[in-house]
Amino acid sequence: MAVQPEQFAEYEELCRKIEAGTAAGRYIVAIDGRCGAGKSTLAQQLARDLGGRVVCADDFFLRPEQRTPERLAEPGGNLDRERMKSEVIDRLSADALSYTPFDCGVMDFGSPVELPPARLTIVEGAYSLHPYFGEYYDLAVFVTADLETRLARIGARPGHNNVEMFRKRWIPMEERYLSACEVEARSNLVIDTTK
Repeated sequence: MAVQPEQFAEYEELCRKIEAGTAAGRYIVAIDGRCGAGKSTLAQQLARDLGGRVVCADDFFLRPEQRTPERLAEPGGNLDRERMKSEVIDRLSADALSYTPFDCGVMDFGSPVELPPARLTIVEGAYSLHPYFGEYYDLAVFVTADLETRLARIGARPGHNNVEMFRKRWIPMEERYLSACEVEARSNLVIDTTK
């Protein structure tokens, strides 16, 4: 059930675009889309195949004290946009990157993430294309799949046996953001990973 990015026709096209971009210098790819569609898998595969570093937006979900009804009502409000912008987005031109991830599993900060210099930086995860960040990227990729496929993938993740939580809470919040911010329409490339 796992996504195999290299099986999709768009993968070769995406690799060619990135290779052309990195040949000219630093290149930043943002990968956004629906949960369970394969954003993280795609980012990791690209980093392995083309060399590069990956920033995970999941490391910037809100801390408990930030999760107010007002904030969660905003499209994309469950991401700590301010911290992600100051710790990562505003520093993408730096050689090395370092940030402290928030771990939702323990509801606390984890060990710092140290990312070495690289010509390719991939910022992946839901809300990576939030307008708050501006157009910091060279290429925007939207990853999608049908709901049944995505729920099956979410259910197969280690430690993610609460598919109903995704169906009732996280997916509606994500869909509100995708619609309000016109994420798919603003992307340069759409990859549908439905099998």
